Amino acid sequence: MNQKHQEDLSHIRSMMERSSRFISLSGLSGVFAGIVALAGAMYVYLLFKQHGIEYFDGEQKIYSSDLIMELTFVALLILILALVFGIFFTLRKSKSANLPVWTNTTKKMLLHLAIPLFVGGVFCVALLYHQLFALIAPTTLLFYGLALINAEKYTFSDIKYLGICEIVLGSISLFYLGYGLIFWAIGFGILHILYGLIMFKKYK
Repeated sequence: MNQKHQEDLSHIRSMMERSSRFISLSGLSGVFAGIVALAGAMYVYLLFKQHGIEYFDGEQKIYSSDLIMELTFVALLILILALVFGIFFTLRKSKSANLPVWTNTTKKMLLHLAIPLFVGGVFCVALLYHQLFALIAPTTLLFYGLALINAEKYTFSDIKYLGICEIVLGSISLFYLGYGLIFWAIGFGILHILYGLIMFKKYK
């Protein structure tokens, strides 16, 4: 009898978890987003060399308008590819688990994720406008971390740890403004891959 009660309680908890949290998030989406970010960071480094910029020489960098436009395009491309992978693996996981994707919980999670990201995006555009390029990488890490923590209550609680790591990394990078690309690659590349692998193993 006790075993039956425990099974019933476990089933009830599972149903509550499904209804109150978005659990179709796939760890593989994080892995592939990280790979895309690392590939993008490598491309940007090679792009700097192509324009005669030695990234690790410790000197203040001067970027042409053409280079800024190209860097912006690369950043947007990385974002689009990461979203595509995220949507693909999320749909695949939800289909295999027979779970709905577009629910009220999904909408709430996306809203709580989008607000800090939107504000951070506006702030980055302002930094770009005022040519404060060195602050863009730390800003993206900080606002992304805040967005993850803000959305944690509607998905896996593990995501807040990734958010905390992003904020810590972004805070450190504020004091090493000449090396934003490295911190960006660690935050969006390596941390995403590690987080994705952990999530995939834990919730596969």
